[in-house]
Amino acid sequence: MIDFTKMHGNGNDFILINEFETKKVVEENKSEFAKKYCDRKFGIGADGVLFLQPSREYDFKMRIFNSDGTEANMCGNGIRCIAKFALDQEITQKSKLAIETNSGPLNVETRENKKFWAKVNMGKPQFKRNKIPAKGEGTFLEQKIDQYSVSAVNTGVPHAVIFRKNINNLDIEKEAPKIRYNEKFPEGANVNYVKVLNENKIKVRTYERGIESETLSCGTGSVASAAISKKLDKTKGNTINVITKGGKLNIIFKNQEAYMEGPAKTVFKGKTSKQFSIVE
Repeated sequence: MIDFTKMHGNGNDFILINEFETKKVVEENKSEFAKKYCDRKFGIGADGVLFLQPSREYDFKMRIFNSDGTEANMCGNGIRCIAKFALDQEITQKSKLAIETNSGPLNVETRENKKFWAKVNMGKPQFKRNKIPAKGEGTFLEQKIDQYSVSAVNTGVPHAVIFRKNINNLDIEKEAPKIRYNEKFPEGANVNYVKVLNENKIKVRTYERGIESETLSCGTGSVASAAISKKLDKTKGNTINVITKGGKLNIIFKNQEAYMEGPAKTVFKGKTSKQFSIVE
């Protein structure tokens, strides 16, 4: 049996496995583990699995496997969850953390006043096509794909951003794959549909690569949507409030870097059944 903790950041939910001292799932089984246990009918149910592991240079390392078994480089909502878990379990007692990810180390500041909040330095949004990645040269701003005007940026993972006057009635499961799998994005892209509410507030719906569905919230997607909004002068100022189906995030821009601030919550803890376990 394997101990797990179910957590979420604005409804973007995860199964967290603590491997800080002992490896619980062997490397070759991690992908299959995520596919089996993320299943919402036959497993625990989640958008992905977070593995908290030791790091040689930083406080600890975060790895994330999506519900389809693919490993992602980063997850904005996930990194807030793993920071909360580390503090709750006294893996660290520091309020300022440096967490290793496959996209590089990220600095996280935490605070708790009735509820847990974390502010994550998401780094500098990458607009160049070779950094997204996207085919061609220069930036990828307001490019025509299908009937949409599409912009793209990398905020830890690649994101496409599309502005619409109405995103509530959008059939995202039908429309997003046209962009997500477009040949212009050799590694695919997450797809964000954005409605500008005012000069410092946007509403976002995100279709996530690797989950292949809409999620209630996406941290890197919220940063990407805010970054593109600012780049195209659709919003003003350095703080943008992002409204997702799962809740609110604050995206702050300072010295060309983006900071994401939001909550994380523990839902429950449990153990996998021995019969269902696929680990050695």
